[in-house]
Amino acid sequence: MTARPMTVRRLSETVINRIAAGEVVERPASVVKELVENAIDAGAKRIEIVTAGGGTSLIRVIDDGSGMTREDLALAIDRHCTSKLVDDLLDIRTLGFRGEALASIGAVARLSIASRHASEPHGWEIVVEGGHVHEARPTGLSQGTRVEVTDLFFATPARLKFLKGERAEGTAITDVVKRLAMAHPEVRFALTGSDRSAIDYPAVSGDDAFADRLRQVLGAEFAENAMPIEAERAGVRLSGHAGLPTFHRANGLQQFLFVNGRPVRDKLLLGALRAGYADVMSRDRHPVAALSVTLDPHEVDVNVHPAKSDVRFRDPGLVRGLIVGALRQSIHQAGHRATSTGASATVAAFRPGAASGYRSFANVAPAPSWRGPLGGAAAAPSYEPGAYQTAAYQPGFAEPQARFEAIDRPSADARANQPLETDNTSRPLGAARAQVHATYVIAQTDDGLVIVDQHAAHERLVYERLKTALARAGVARQILLIPDVVDLPEEDVARLLRRADELAEVGLVIEGFGPGAIAIRETPALLGDIDARALLTDLADDLAEWDETTRLREKLDHVAATMACHGSVRAGRKLRPEEMDALLREMEATPGSGQCNHGRPTYVELKLSDIERLFGRR
Repeated sequence: MTARPMTVRRLSETVINRIAAGEVVERPASVVKELVENAIDAGAKRIEIVTAGGGTSLIRVIDDGSGMTREDLALAIDRHCTSKLVDDLLDIRTLGFRGEALASIGAVARLSIASRHASEPHGWEIVVEGGHVHEARPTGLSQGTRVEVTDLFFATPARLKFLKGERAEGTAITDVVKRLAMAHPEVRFALTGSDRSAIDYPAVSGDDAFADRLRQVLGAEFAENAMPIEAERAGVRLSGHAGLPTFHRANGLQQFLFVNGRPVRDKLLLGALRAGYADVMSRDRHPVAALSVTLDPHEVDVNVHPAKSDVRFRDPGLVRGLIVGALRQSIHQAGHRATSTGASATVAAFRPGAASGYRSFANVAPAPSWRGPLGGAAAAPSYEPGAYQTAAYQPGFAEPQARFEAIDRPSADARANQPLETDNTSRPLGAARAQVHATYVIAQTDDGLVIVDQHAAHERLVYERLKTALARAGVARQILLIPDVVDLPEEDVARLLRRADELAEVGLVIEGFGPGAIAIRETPALLGDIDARALLTDLADDLAEWDETTRLREKLDHVAATMACHGSVRAGRKLRPEEMDALLREMEATPGSGQCNHGRPTYVELKLSDIERLFGRR
């Protein structure tokens, strides 16, 4: 049978819009995102969202923005018609700019738009059903816009099969509203509907508007366990809050990233966030953070995908380095601080009927208040690299071999029989009083007590010493008797050779071996006997995606963490009183000592008020 010759023909406008809708309108949450962004761009100060059936039956968005005239309303439903973009795609200062959303929604659903501009005596309404446009008609409406979407995907029923259940789609809509509310604290957001509980985020203003909105959306628990993040470099400003290393989750859904007020899920930013916590959190846990990046619109390209959730930076290394550096600096400045939910969790565990079983490591110790020499409040010590290196080698617990050489002697007593200086109770971690089950150190503070996991705490201290030693002496290398030649694509070879000097700093010495191969001359001694070929292949993949040598550094950090774990004080070893006290003092002097290398808490603090509640005194 002879195939019929194919001819080129122009698709109808309806088909074109439905094809475009496949990228713009992925699910009900995508519709909410586009409509709410339009309301924000229109200068709205109050936005109300109503949904039903997880957004498939009804999505209604009402705002008090500038509104549209009859002429603007008729144009707004056509593809690539917008008031937000002139000609410069490099100077985008609004959330929307492509002019595709309304036309795409109208092509797959029943769309009704009513709007009134201040210059009009009344409002106008226009209806689009599956791509068919009805004539605009007058309607009664105060200034602003009301958009109503019903029967989503009725014109493309196959798309309905790919949607999740009503609850899942409703949750996705809630997440979209939360992210937009965080990015724009000056706007009031109200989300209601028959398929959900009502949510209302009042508008906030002032210098702390972003922090106030985060408290509204993420709750007081996050506010109490977050570190402020502020940094700026070469015209790029980073602000927001990030959770303490012991305040983490099993997934990354609580990570909120914004670029010039636009919520994004960009791989570069997410990778930078994980890298900032690499030293203090297990790889299977995820930090909680809300970070905003502000820079010149010409330095970032938001026209990457119709969903506008990905961006491209002109200088990605600058942005990534700013985020990683700011996070690490804040973690160090937090000192030994850990999360503040441990006390309530501990009290709840003692109450009758308390549920047993696994609890998230987000529920751990509170941050002790820093006290001055006269008992007044004092600022937490700031992190300075030079000062920290000095503190890490202070006499006392920083010399474990000398301090623990007598641990196994019969005279070693697990109890603090000798009186200690009472002044130590005013220190953040108090004065050591006893050791329980040869594993936990009990310390007394002025207003409570602290329980320390001796192995987890010392593991962190040893790890910090190892990192300091690596920074001082560099990474020792081992020369391969026979260089390992790895065949790679030419573009990967070029990437690796461009970063050869940086790779040599971490112990990997390479050189070109023809147009499509690299010879490995030396490898980091810390890694021991490794598969150098696999390591170099992974590095080439990392550089292709991130343009950073993160994989090798992570391997070195992992080895250092393993060495620290095996070289620290084990659970079950009895400590003398002065050794326990030395452990507390070095924890106070070591940044990040509130958690071990895996993100588990190293201590829990109970305030006197918590203890009194246990005995019914409060």
